[in-house]
Amino acid sequence: MPKGLPFRLTDYLELVDWTGRIIRDDKRGAIPENTPPILNRLNIETKHWLYLTKNFESAFKGLVGSAERLKHVCEKLGYERTPGINGCMQYLPS
Repeated sequence: MPKGLPFRLTDYLELVDWTGRIIRDDKRGAIPENTPPILNRLNIETKHWLYLTKNFESAFKGLVGSAERLKHVCEKLGYERTPGINGCMQYLPS
């Protein structure tokens, strides 16, 4: 058995998404059939998601989220700069 999942991550995400769509609507975790796939809903490109699954800690050293949210948090924390904003803008667009 290989270490980790015995198939590609994109296939796993598709399986999770598909499973959520076949669960009854009256049960927690159900995903309506007309809901777009998860990466589309999050506006994340497949190539960026795959990169982040292997390199998350090297791509981000601190806060992570949408650029708008990151700016807001840094402002509240009194930061003069917004560390990591380029990575957030590249990999996690709003």
